[in-house]
Amino acid sequence: MDMISEHVCHGGVQRFYRHESEAIGLPMRFSIFIPPQAAQGPLPALFYLAGLTCTEETFAIKAGAQQHAAREGLILIAPDTSPRGAGIEGETESWDFGEGAGFYLDATQAPWSQHYRMESYVHELRQLAIDELPVDAKRIGIFGHSMGGHGALTLALRRPDLFRSVSAFAPIAAPVRCPWGQKAFNGYLGPDQETWLQHDASALMSVQDEAPFPNGILIDQGLADKFLEEQLYPGVFEDACRAAGQPLELRRHAGYDHGYYFISSFIADHVKFHSRQLKEL
Repeated sequence: MDMISEHVCHGGVQRFYRHESEAIGLPMRFSIFIPPQAAQGPLPALFYLAGLTCTEETFAIKAGAQQHAAREGLILIAPDTSPRGAGIEGETESWDFGEGAGFYLDATQAPWSQHYRMESYVHELRQLAIDELPVDAKRIGIFGHSMGGHGALTLALRRPDLFRSVSAFAPIAAPVRCPWGQKAFNGYLGPDQETWLQHDASALMSVQDEAPFPNGILIDQGLADKFLEEQLYPGVFEDACRAAGQPLELRRHAGYDHGYYFISSFIADHVKFHSRQLKEL
C-alpha cells in the first residue's frame, strides 16, 4: 500500500491510499479515517460504498462523517466505485455504466469480466484493512448511497457473516426493475435475469427464511429525490423485509433530494446506528 496523503482530522487522521489489487488486476484507491482511539488498539470499521460517478474521495470530502466517527471510535473506509484505466472500449461513454459505475458486483461478460470485479474487490479491501490497519475483523459494518446503497445491502445480504451491520441512503433497492440496474446487469452479467436476482437487495431479502439482521436495517430516503419513482423502489425492499420478518427503519424525509446535503443531514444517525450494533458484538 502506498499512502497518497494524510490529513489530521477531528483528532484522528484522514488518509488516502493506492494499492495493487489482485481482484481487479489494476491499481485501486481507497480512503480511510482512523479516529484517535486507534492508539489503544483495533477498532470497529464501517465501509461506505459511494454512488454513480463518485470516487474514493467523495464521501470523505462531502459527508462530514469524521467528526461522528471520532466521537464513536469507528474507522471509516471508502473504496473507489470502479476500476480506472482498464482500457475497455466505451468504458467512459456513459455516466451510469463503466468507469465510476461498477455496481459492486463481479462482471461475467466480456470485456468487463477481466477487471470489473467490484464485489471481490470490496472483500479484498476488507481483508487488506484487517491485515494492515487497526481494524477489528469481527466488527465490520457496511453502508452506502444510491448505487452504493445497493452494494451495501446486497453485499451484506450475501455475506452477513462478514458485514455485521448495514444501512443505506437512497439505495437502488430493486435494480432489476429500474433503468440503472437493467443497464448495468445486462452489460456486466448478460441477459439471463436469474443471475440478476443474486444482486438485487429486494430479491435477496424475499428468499430469507429468517431475519439476517435481527437488530435492524436503517434506510433514509428523501421525498424530493428526482430518482425516487423511476430508479430506487424503497417500498419494494420494505415489503420484502416485512415478509421476511426483517426489522427495517425506512425513514422518508420531505424536501430532501438525492445529494450529499441530504447525506450530511443524517450521517450522524447512521454512524451511531452502526457503532451501537458493532460495539454490542
